[in-house]
Amino acid sequence: MEKLIFRKFFLDTIKFLIIGTLSLSLIVWVIQAVNYLDFVSEDGHSFKVYFLYTLFNLPKIISRLLIFMFFIAIFYTISRYEEKNELIIFWLNGIKKFEFINFILKFSIIIILLQLILNLFIVPKSQDLARSYIRTSNIDYFPSLLKSKKFVSTVEDLTLFIEKKNEKGEMINIFLKDTQEDGSQIISAKKGVLKKDKENFFLDLYDGSLIDSNSQGSNFITYDRTQINLSKYSTKTTVDPKIQEQSTNLLLSCLITVYKYNSSFFKDNLDCKYEGVNIVIEELYKRSVVPFYILIVAIIGSCLALKSENYAHFTKFKFLLFLIGILIIVLSQLLSSYVESFDLKNMIIGFFPFFISLIFYSYLQLRLKE
Repeated sequence: MEKLIFRKFFLDTIKFLIIGTLSLSLIVWVIQAVNYLDFVSEDGHSFKVYFLYTLFNLPKIISRLLIFMFFIAIFYTISRYEEKNELIIFWLNGIKKFEFINFILKFSIIIILLQLILNLFIVPKSQDLARSYIRTSNIDYFPSLLKSKKFVSTVEDLTLFIEKKNEKGEMINIFLKDTQEDGSQIISAKKGVLKKDKENFFLDLYDGSLIDSNSQGSNFITYDRTQINLSKYSTKTTVDPKIQEQSTNLLLSCLITVYKYNSSFFKDNLDCKYEGVNIVIEELYKRSVVPFYILIVAIIGSCLALKSENYAHFTKFKFLLFLIGILIIVLSQLLSSYVESFDLKNMIIGFFPFFISLIFYSYLQLRLKE
C-alpha cells in the first residue's frame, strides 16, 4: 500500500512538473523569439535562421525554470492532497511524516541529475550550436539592412551607406568600405542594384571609383560596372563565443591549467580568453552547484505536509513556506555571482544555504521521530 501511495504522489507531481515546465518554457521561448525579430532586420538573416537560433535556446530556458517548477509542483500537489484530505489516508496507512519527506528528497535527486545533465552538457552544447549556426549562415536578408541615409556597420568587415532609393528600387550614391587583414577597399558608386540568385546576394555598382589600400601602397581605379558578393559576409554579433557556450570539460581544463601554471594562461589561450579565473569559477558554480538547491526547495515544499488545514494559522504557514521557497530560488542565482575563487570566504558564501538546510533537516527528522 505504501508503494502505491508514493507511486501516485510521484506520478501526480511529475505530470504537473512536465506540463508546467514545458508550458512556461514555451511562453518564455515565444517572448524571446518575438524579441529576436529585431535582429532579423538588424543582422540581415532570414526568419528561418532566427527561428532555429531561438529553438537552440529552448534547453537553456527549461534549465532555468526547472528548479522553480519543481518547487511549484511539490507545493501544488501537497496542497491539493491536503484539500482533498488525501494526506490523512497517508498517515492512516502507517506512513510517517519523516518517511514522506525522505521520499520527496529521493524524488528530488532525479530532478537534480536532470538539471546537472542540462547544465553541464546539453545547454552549453545547444548554446554553442546556436551561435555556430548564425556564424556559418550567410546573410540572406540584405534588403532590410540597406536603408537610406544610414551607415550600416552590423556586417563584419563592411560598412555601407546609401543616400536614397528611387522608384525602381535602385540605390543612389553608394559608399562602401571593406576592411580585411591584408588591407582595405573604399568603393563609391553613383548607382547600385541589389540582385539575388538561388543562394547569394550581389550588389551591382555603376559609375564609381575604388581605392585599394594594402601594405604596398594604394591604387585608385574607376569603373563603369562592378559586382560584390554580399553573402560572403557575416554579422559582428556572432563572432566571439560567450563563456556560457563553452563546454564544461574545456572550463575545467582552463581551471586546472591556470592553477597548475599561472593566470596569464587566460590571456594567451584562445579557448580560455577571459578576464580572469573568477568568471570560470562562477560559471562552473552555476552549472554544478546551483542544481543542488533543488534539495533545499524540496525540504521546504515537503514541510507543507507537516500541518493540516485544521491548523489555526495554516494559510499563514503555507504562504510563509512559499515565500521562503521563492527566496531560496532567487538566492541560488544571486550567490553565484559572489563565488569567484576557492578561498574560505567564497566557499562559506556559496555553501551557507546548504549548511543551514542540513541543520534544519536533521532537526526536523529528530522531531518527527520522537
